[in-house]
Amino acid sequence: MAGGGGPVAICSLDRPGRFEPGTSQTLGGHSGGVFDFDWNPFDDSMLATASEDCTIKIWSIPEDWEPIDANGNAKKGESMGRSDALAVLDGHRKKVTLVRYHPTASNVLASTSADLTVRVWDCERGECVSKCEAFNDLLHDVVWDECGDNLASSCKDKALRIIDPRTGTVSSTVESMHEGSKSVKLQYVEDSTHILSTGFNKTSAREMKLWDLRNLSSPVVTQKIDSASGAFVPLYDNDTKVVYLCGKGDGKLGYFEVEAPKVHALSEFRSTSPGKGYCNVPKRALNVMKCETARILKVTSGGVEPLSFTVPRKSDAFQDDIFPDTAGLEPAHTCEEWLAGSSKKPITISLDPKKKAGNKGSKTKIMSVASLKKELATAEERIKYLEGKLSEANIEF
Repeated sequence: MAGGGGPVAICSLDRPGRFEPGTSQTLGGHSGGVFDFDWNPFDDSMLATASEDCTIKIWSIPEDWEPIDANGNAKKGESMGRSDALAVLDGHRKKVTLVRYHPTASNVLASTSADLTVRVWDCERGECVSKCEAFNDLLHDVVWDECGDNLASSCKDKALRIIDPRTGTVSSTVESMHEGSKSVKLQYVEDSTHILSTGFNKTSAREMKLWDLRNLSSPVVTQKIDSASGAFVPLYDNDTKVVYLCGKGDGKLGYFEVEAPKVHALSEFRSTSPGKGYCNVPKRALNVMKCETARILKVTSGGVEPLSFTVPRKSDAFQDDIFPDTAGLEPAHTCEEWLAGSSKKPITISLDPKKKAGNKGSKTKIMSVASLKKELATAEERIKYLEGKLSEANIEF
């Protein structure tokens, strides 16, 4: 949101309503605007924010956080400030533009910055574990593959670079993905054997390309979409192999099935309200018994609109053919194991309501500076009391 301290509005999915700046509680702990944020895939209450103030901050949102009441009206509450951050990742020399959590390792985060670097962080230790400086222009996007073994990046210089995130080295490059100079967005698809890119051709028409990672000399599919001017935001569902191309600045949303080496157009959704940003709701939060296969949240000038996609079925039973096991809340390995070379796919869970009872993750333990100071003050007070007792008993210590 606009305003001092880089305010971020955080609302409940199951409690929509009116959010009022100045009344509803916000997260506002930066000295500059927030450009990007990402939720921890293994802790639904943990959030990372990237800011103009050159820092990344990790937050834990309280369970009782309620900026909107049960009637849908703004509710007063205590906002979060600078001292409430669990950790501050400080190392970029210019504004931080993107943050992406690792898909399988706990508390690993990738970030991009206007200082033309990609950094990988160990959030628990607050340390940068690798840095890639192979760029000579601003980065448009960076994405992890399914196992988190590689990072794909797009840049204003039109090049695709595949980065080894453990070392920060570039393993392969495509010199020119799209001939147009506007933003290029990426998604790993087909179990990370291919990369889908969206951009513009030399006549500024929007297009989509599918690249085979085993042969990056030319795309296996090039498909012109339309001539609108806004960049696409591609959202990929690895379970159903469907990619949603969301138009930034317009109301168009087309979706395609990716079946390499082909891409099949499925349908299209149009609205009159232009979208500023889009994201997928995690599969764990969908209404699977009503066959809701995807829900996309669309940010507009007036609020956040949920767009629900369902597959019509006559049966009321759980449809396991459209709801395969999906990534759960348990990390496959730790940061140390991943840095040592461990490569694992996400640990999956069933979406069947009868089997979901035990699918709950555990809270990530990262101590904030404020909580450590509080613990230290309590300990020092206890030590002073015990020392007094020893002195009263004439016991040397």
